Amino acid sequence: MVQIQASVEIDASLDKIWSIVADLDSEPKFWKGTKEVRNISKNGNIITREVTIAFKDSKCMQTVTLYPREKIQIQFTKGVIEGTKTLTLAQIGNKTRLDVLWDMKLSGMMGMFTGMVKKHIQSGSEQALESIKQEAQR
Repeated sequence: MVQIQASVEIDASLDKIWSIVADLDSEPKFWKGTKEVRNISKNGNIITREVTIAFKDSKCMQTVTLYPREKIQIQFTKGVIEGTKTLTLAQIGNKTRLDVLWDMKLSGMMGMFTGMVKKHIQSGSEQALESIKQEAQR
């Protein structure tokens, strides 16, 4: 498994950041590696969805669990990525820290591209957090 981490401090309330990141349909707006999101089912705070990622337009199945105002846990359940992506929010004075942690690997033969893909995910995560920051500070 490969771990990828990124973090940003945002000059905005935790509630404002939560409203942006919890809008799961707008994920492709911030996360450039996510091309399309199709929600399949919702049961309380658990969403099952199919996501098309930029890596060869691969489709992945995910189970997303929302922990309101605290974190979003995304479990990749089927596709080229195995593992989790977790967004965590923390209030720090007047600011909010937003962290992302990937704990993932590429499945099957795709495993040989892990190093290359890790760099893309690291860069994409940093860009996504910066985009979320810009949106929240408007």
